[in-house]
Amino acid sequence: MTTRRFNEAEVAAIFKEATEAQHAGRHQLPSGEGMTLAELQEIGREVGIAPESIVQAARLIDQSERPTVRTFLRLPLGVERTVDLDRRLSEAEWERLVVDLRETFDARGTVGHEGTLRSWTNGNLHALLEPTATGHRVRFRTVKGDARGLMVGGLAVLAAGAVGLIMAAVRGTGADAGLLSALGVLATMGAAMFGVGALRLPSWARLRQRQMEEVAGRLTLSCDSEPPAKS
Repeated sequence: MTTRRFNEAEVAAIFKEATEAQHAGRHQLPSGEGMTLAELQEIGREVGIAPESIVQAARLIDQSERPTVRTFLRLPLGVERTVDLDRRLSEAEWERLVVDLRETFDARGTVGHEGTLRSWTNGNLHALLEPTATGHRVRFRTVKGDARGLMVGGLAVLAAGAVGLIMAAVRGTGADAGLLSALGVLATMGAAMFGVGALRLPSWARLRQRQMEEVAGRLTLSCDSEPPAKS
């Protein structure tokens, strides 16, 4: 092997494998252990990421909870996210957040005030600014209400059709073609209603999760990069 000459593709593959093996051996974590911020910054320097960017990303992870998903029949029906800030938002910062919400969700929404509480609402989509012991907390939440109505209604209609078919079989009226046809149509309508409500939920939930993550990320970075202003 010492005298073999490798072509360009083989050279690239060799260096790729060697680099991955070197990084894996250098940065492999012992079972049950994590990494400190300094260790993360050191790895970032090796791959060309500024230490400040690592700090900002770590702070975003620390302050933001992952979106939680409310489910119905194991389907994502609602999405929530909470961001705890280390300081209070000024009125100007809240207004900029409202602008970001309107642009991200493509909706004007309605702004509400109740004492020190602030809110932005568009249908079932809410952004709430609430005071905490250390500053402010922003909670994003939304529910796909129409989908739940369709699914519940569809299940009810489907169940009615199924019960009708069972009763027809028990009573010996299965030969009534008109009755069977009507019950079959009823069951089909119920299944269709459920399907319409259920099929669009996964993509809707993924979109809302991504949008909430984007808004939360911009808000956290803005609070870190700007000094607190007077409300």
